[in-house]
Amino acid sequence: MNFWSIYQHGFARVAACTGHTVIADPLANAEAVLRQAQACARDGVAVAVFPELGLTGYSIEDLLLQDPVLDEVEQALRNVVAGSADLLPVLVVGAPLRHRHRIYNCAVIVHRGRILGVAPKSYPPNYREFYERRQIASGENERGGTIRVGGVEVPFGIDLLFEAEDVPGLVLHAEICEDMWVPVPPSAEAALAGATVLANLSGSPITVGRAEDRRLLCRAASARCLAAYVYSAAGLGESTTDLSWDGQTMIYENGALLAETDRFASDDQYAVADVDLDLLRQERHRMGTFDDNRRAHAGRTDDFRRVPFRLDAPTADLGLRRQVERFPFVPADADRLALDCYEAYNIQVAGLQQRLSAIGGPKVVIGVSGGLDSTHALIVAARAMDRAGRPRSDILAFTLPGFATSDHTKDNAHKLMNSLGVTAAELDITPTARLMLKEMGHPFAAGEPVYDVTFENVQAGLRTDYLFRLANQRGGIVLGTGDLSELALGWSTYGVGDQMSHYNVNSGVPKTLIQHLIRWVIGSEQFDEETGKTLAAILDTEISPELVPGEEMQSTESKIGPYALHDFTLFHVLRYGFRPSKIAFLAWHAWHEADAGAWPPGFPEAKRVAYDLAEIRRWLEVFCRRFFAFAQFKRSAMPNGPKVSAGGSLSPRGDWRAPSDGNAAAWLRDLGRIDV
Repeated sequence: MNFWSIYQHGFARVAACTGHTVIADPLANAEAVLRQAQACARDGVAVAVFPELGLTGYSIEDLLLQDPVLDEVEQALRNVVAGSADLLPVLVVGAPLRHRHRIYNCAVIVHRGRILGVAPKSYPPNYREFYERRQIASGENERGGTIRVGGVEVPFGIDLLFEAEDVPGLVLHAEICEDMWVPVPPSAEAALAGATVLANLSGSPITVGRAEDRRLLCRAASARCLAAYVYSAAGLGESTTDLSWDGQTMIYENGALLAETDRFASDDQYAVADVDLDLLRQERHRMGTFDDNRRAHAGRTDDFRRVPFRLDAPTADLGLRRQVERFPFVPADADRLALDCYEAYNIQVAGLQQRLSAIGGPKVVIGVSGGLDSTHALIVAARAMDRAGRPRSDILAFTLPGFATSDHTKDNAHKLMNSLGVTAAELDITPTARLMLKEMGHPFAAGEPVYDVTFENVQAGLRTDYLFRLANQRGGIVLGTGDLSELALGWSTYGVGDQMSHYNVNSGVPKTLIQHLIRWVIGSEQFDEETGKTLAAILDTEISPELVPGEEMQSTESKIGPYALHDFTLFHVLRYGFRPSKIAFLAWHAWHEADAGAWPPGFPEAKRVAYDLAEIRRWLEVFCRRFFAFAQFKRSAMPNGPKVSAGGSLSPRGDWRAPSDGNAAAWLRDLGRIDV
């Protein structure tokens, strides 16, 4: 494989094109189509979509019935077909065509010197400013037929799918303008029949608010159909006798806007984006109701015709024309991040509040280390008590220092507990840990500096053991603090350690999101100023289990890898099932340059780092080995906790069911395809 090629990783580049139309001059408009087609070819575009009736102009009214215009449409199409012979893109061009006794408003699909097929508009509108049925016949019932264009008989109908034989998953369908606005669009049936790229050639004059309506419909169509939706509207040059035109173009994928152009432009415009065909396929595999819906409509969807073609896509490095979030669990858009944090925090609070109410209102027992996870769990518990009308003193918070606990984190823990008004206590575990190590015959008890996994887990286990016994003693439940990222990597002490609790509010929250949740709590003033200051100090603390004594703080990320990369991998494995080589490709585009692309609001400048491909591959291997071959047995026995992110959860009762004795062989073999 060529690691740097988008077409090797399940992407297809598409374009939505618009420009300056010349009224009733098909030859001039054909030149404009070819000019943009050539630019798209240089860009590596697979599919280029042009506006409705682009070869004549949408707004020519009764001129559509004039033979000189219709004759020139035939010639213009011959020019486009000839000019496409050496071009990469499939061209989706709008033209009026004579067929039987009527004129049809058509999408003509052209590729490498031939017309693949023609799709007529199903629903020509006849209301308000629209009067299409005066000139245009409905194509609603056109299925299974052919049409003669340029002396050649080609497939004709709304039942056509154009499938690339050499680009798996690239299946194109075309509908026209009004077809998108009806309750059951042709594209919906086409998606059920297998189309992944839905093209809309649009005239659509602009009025106040209509652009937003188009966005809403395109976004909904792409989300509902689990498809890409490529929309191109007519621009300047159309008649302004009674209307105006903005040339809106958009590309949506599964509800997400990938690209759009400026409206009201005076020159050629085209939005370009790389559609993820793997993502769409995976979504359809997962959402069984999509295929259930297909079977319910099989009487129509099973009759779609497939027109094959070979794209012969380039294998060179074309870059990647789509935004890839560095932190897929943490949007870089400030408004989106604020909303996500509001929802995530309240999901956790509501989950805990309901659990406490359902089991008789016990107290909450929690270990507070002064680190991010326990801090966040504590402020979730505090707000849950507030909403339940209970005193925060019903939270029994313990800091449990061990051999390597720093004064800094312990002080932060005490400050936070005191400012929140919870019942706070300190319980030093080191005497009990020394006794256990001595009775085990561990070398540390004899004065040797042996800090192995047993040494670490004695401390981790004692902390959890104390919390459970304190909960027994004082009528409480143990609140878990371990996060989604730790569950993914198995970075928790099984059974008697931090893997276990009575309820874990953090189990659905990835490590990379927790810091932003805490920032949101500070910024939205969920608590008083003193609490906010302590939370800010905790945010600046290195992530560490603080289990091994030494002059330097024990760094979790130096041992198991950056959580930024692990969360990136986790999202794409859990949400989409992507292969490691593709995740590496995406991660490189997201992370290889610190100054490129947007960072989440408030992300510290000093931590804005870059990763090269070798480092990305190294930590991907660590993730694959831990996630697929090691950590599942811990997840199979994980406590209850609410799902938070659409990226997924790891609950064996929810998003993720896997064997505890699995292996990572397939993922490691795929990873081996990357030549760094």
